[in-house]
Formats: sequence, structure tokens, C-alpha cells
Amino acid sequence: MRDFIYKFKKNRLAYYSFILLSFIFIFSLFAEFIANDKPIFVYKDSRFYFPIFYDYAEVDFGGEFLNHIDYSDPYFKELTKDSIVIFPPIAYSYDTIIYDLSSPPPISPNTSHLLGSDDQGRDLLSRLIYGVRISLLFGFASSLFSVLLGVCFGAVCGYYGGKIDLLTQRFIEIWASIPILFLIIILSSFITPTFFIVLFFIILFSWMGLALLVRAEFLRIRNFDYIKASKALGVSDFGIIFRHILPNALISVTTYFPFIVAGSIATLISLDFLGFGLPPNYASLGEILNQGKNNLNSPHIGIIGFVVLSIILSLLVFIGDGVRNSIDNKDRVIKGD
Repeated sequence: MRDFIYKFKKNRLAYYSFILLSFIFIFSLFAEFIANDKPIFVYKDSRFYFPIFYDYAEVDFGGEFLNHIDYSDPYFKELTKDSIVIFPPIAYSYDTIIYDLSSPPPISPNTSHLLGSDDQGRDLLSRLIYGVRISLLFGFASSLFSVLLGVCFGAVCGYYGGKIDLLTQRFIEIWASIPILFLIIILSSFITPTFFIVLFFIILFSWMGLALLVRAEFLRIRNFDYIKASKALGVSDFGIIFRHILPNALISVTTYFPFIVAGSIATLISLDFLGFGLPPNYASLGEILNQGKNNLNSPHIGIIGFVVLSIILSLLVFIGDGVRNSIDNKDRVIKGD
């Protein structure tokens, strides 16, 4: 492990890509504290309020009505003029419609909106922060479950072989021939897509490449002498798979993981760009790219979406290349317990 970390750090491009992507991901996790139309903290009349976590009515701040308060309303500012109110650095959430723009939306970048707005009057920087978070969380979640499915199928096929391997390979060939984009487009005509529905269908079709890789590793390792010795000593199939073969096969899985994440993110953005992905109330990089296509007179929308997407996918590819180069298969010695 130390040798792997040392080699990975020597690859400057991969190492700094990992640091930058980690920073972007952690930064996006705190999107509500960075871009929100609700205050983070309010101190009024010796009481503490946290609107970012709880919904408050107007009467809670000394108003007259029980409805939820609009924190951008001048009336709220009047109610809290002698109080401590801390807003996020960007006072707009991803779905906040800004009514006091200097011109009809979309507007170009300016001092009030660093990246401008989209065609619905929403702050583009806020939508990018939330969109990056959704894309990365979606990519990591779908890749994790895809790895679990791929490892399970590949391990069973490669270890047992025979009819099990033959039938599973035919199933994978048939399953891989189904075009996932067209399938989701068809399903979206009678099912309202949600985050988890899209995630479920992406997982169903993204594990097959990894399963073939794990299968090849199991087919190669299962005939080694220490595996035959383990069988002769009465070690169970479960013990051989998980204690002797799988740890070595996971090395190949590790090198493949960043590319699976990149592929999952690209698939989600493609669906959102076509309008068959996440619902419109979600912040999405694909939806931003689609707005750039529909608003050619405001090229900043498409350019910003393209640059952010290119950076994220490039960082993942650089990390994947660094991990693959840090694992030298020629120097790796396969051992059993």
C-alpha cells in the first residue's frame, strides 16, 4: 500500500487531480452554506434561529402571518433590522428566481451574478455548485453498486466456469445489447424519472464491463498452485473466493473505478441534456448544457457548462490513469493466506 501511495504521489498530474477533485466534491457537499436564499443564522430577541435547517413562519420573527417567510422580502429585513442575520456568500439557491435583474434573462456575468443567470432568471453559479454535487454523488453511488454487482457476477463466472460461466456470458451479451439511453427515454414516457429511478437503471447496465474484468482475473488465478492446495486442504469455495482470489482481483477493480464514475456522470448528463434524466426541479449540468444550446445568444451558459463538465471528467480520467500506472502488474506477486 505504501508503495502504491508513493508511486501515485510521484505522478503529479494524477495526485493534484485527486486533490482538486476532492476539494470540489467537499466544497459541493456544503452547497446549502455557500449558495442559499435562506440565512444560515439569525439572532433576534435573545433567540437563535437556523433557517437553513428549519422552516419558520413570519410570526416567529415578529410578523403577523403564519405563512413561510420570504427572506429576500424587505419586510423580513425590517423585522430583523436590529438583529444579527448571516446569509451565505451567494444569496441565491439553485431554484431561486431573481426578479430584480438588470435586463430580461439570461443575463451575462456581472458583479452581482459572477456567472450570469439562465433563461429562467436563476443564478448560474448556484446551479453549478448544486449540479456538481448531484453529478458526483450520482457517479459515486452508481459506480459503487455497479462494482458490487460486477464483482459478484465476475467472481461466480470465473471461479466455477462450465455451464454457469456459459449461461452468464450469454446473459451479459444479451443484456449489453439493450441501449440504455433509448430504454430510459421509453420508460420516461409513462414513469416520472427521479434521482433513484435513474440511478437504478444506470446501475442495471453499468456493471457488465467490470464483471468481464473480474471474471478474467478469477479464471487466471483459480489454477494457481496455492488455490489447488487450498482445495486439497478442504477450504470452502467461499473462503477461497474471498480470502485468496478476490483481494488480488480487486486490484484491477481499483484501476477501473474512476472510469466507471466518469461514465456514469456522462450518462446522467446525456439524459439530462436530452430532457429524460432528473426532474426539472433538480440542478443539473446536463440541463445547463441544454440551456446553452437553446440560448445561443448567451454563449456564457454553454461555455460554463462545458468547461465544468470537461474539468470533472478530465480529473477522473487523470486519477484513473495515475492509479493504473501506480499498480505495476509485473512487480505484483500473487500470494495466498
